[in-house]
Amino acid sequence: MATTVITVENLSKSFGNIRAVRNLSFSVEAGRCFGFLGPNGAGKTTAMKMIYGKCLRDKNGDTRIDIFGYDPAKNELAIKYLSGVVQQEDNLDDELNVIQNLMVYARFYNMPIKTAKERIEYLLDFLELSEKATSKIRELSGGMKRRLVIARALLNSPRLLILDEPTTGLDPQVRHVIWDKIRQLQRQQTTVLLTTHYMDEAFQLCDRLLIMHKGRKIMEGRPDDLLVENMEQYVLEVRDIESAGQIDLKSLPERIRVDPVRELTRYYCDDIEILKELADSQLKAGNYLIRQTNLEDVFLKATGRQLNDRQ
Repeated sequence: MATTVITVENLSKSFGNIRAVRNLSFSVEAGRCFGFLGPNGAGKTTAMKMIYGKCLRDKNGDTRIDIFGYDPAKNELAIKYLSGVVQQEDNLDDELNVIQNLMVYARFYNMPIKTAKERIEYLLDFLELSEKATSKIRELSGGMKRRLVIARALLNSPRLLILDEPTTGLDPQVRHVIWDKIRQLQRQQTTVLLTTHYMDEAFQLCDRLLIMHKGRKIMEGRPDDLLVENMEQYVLEVRDIESAGQIDLKSLPERIRVDPVRELTRYYCDDIEILKELADSQLKAGNYLIRQTNLEDVFLKATGRQLNDRQ
């Protein structure tokens, strides 16, 4: 049976009148990837920061945070020592080269120079940056900078890796390289906390997902289970109002759920043949798409399709 290494109970955080996180509870097992999904302003990054001690939680007698046996309110340095953090921003020193950036960071952990050099050589190879070892930061692509930030977070061989939107803005090839590296770290029993806006990233990497909205937990579970438990299997997407208007809503089978949004109307159903018959009889070819539902459908159903007021 897997060991629980992170326990969070009734976690809250307010900034003035804004409730950023509201009574959040979850647990994470060793070597697992636990993901946070939610719109901008949902409270994901704030929750992460409270976990590793960068942000103080609200004082509440019912709140409990246990990170590998430590409370961030009392043992912030201990948690930071066993953690590696990849923030949203690539805060590298542009005046230094790749190795120099890592060597400076290694000093924070009092790593002997020989040990630091060996670790840096390994990490540059692991993240496919060896050829850029002496390059200045300004000479690196966005994907290389992101991989370097991850390498920096791994310098201290952390038991917990915290990734805050690690692949935002990167091309698909770089994203898949980073995904592969995260999977390799999990096989080495590194526990991963991840926030992301990419539904395919969450589905591919996370053993368990927590969907947040306006600071609250909306739902939690394995990605496959969230999909099965909350969505029909298939969806017919009609791409314009005029085409959608051709469908007689009164004659639709009860098994079809309709979700009209602006220029796109979706018809959800567990029976793909019903959707095919509907499309063939009432729509023109090219004006619609029938596909399997995915995690994005679950996300939008849980959080709504309107922009968050705090975005």
